[in-house]
Amino acid sequence: MEQTLSIIKPDAIERNLAEEIKNFFKKNNLNIKDSKKIHITKEEASEFYKVHQSKPFYNDLCAYLSSGPIIVMILEGENAVLSNRKLMGATNPKDADENTIRKMYGISIDKNSVHGSDSVDNAKKEIEFFFKN
Repeated sequence: MEQTLSIIKPDAIERNLAEEIKNFFKKNNLNIKDSKKIHITKEEASEFYKVHQSKPFYNDLCAYLSSGPIIVMILEGENAVLSNRKLMGATNPKDADENTIRKMYGISIDKNSVHGSDSVDNAKKEIEFFFKN
């Protein structure tokens, strides 16, 4: 079984959408292997999003992810990375397909409710970042 990391971001937590989002994953054949609610620091967010540090949105992204509680999850299933990306939808909720998490719950390109790993390699790194043993 393939694994991927999913984050329910502060805007979705604030609007009490965590259970709806978790159930959406389950209904779409992604098992939640592990899950925890945490509040990361801006420094931790900066480390997590290091791959984006040369991009203009980097500081805002880090400030946002650390602005409130998040739920980090290990999702497991067949082609979990790709499946999760399809379920999330496009980064900008306006461009996301109908019946995707970002279309249903996203507020803006910044407050788009969820994060998901973009590759199997990054999934391993991101899972390790939040679920160190």
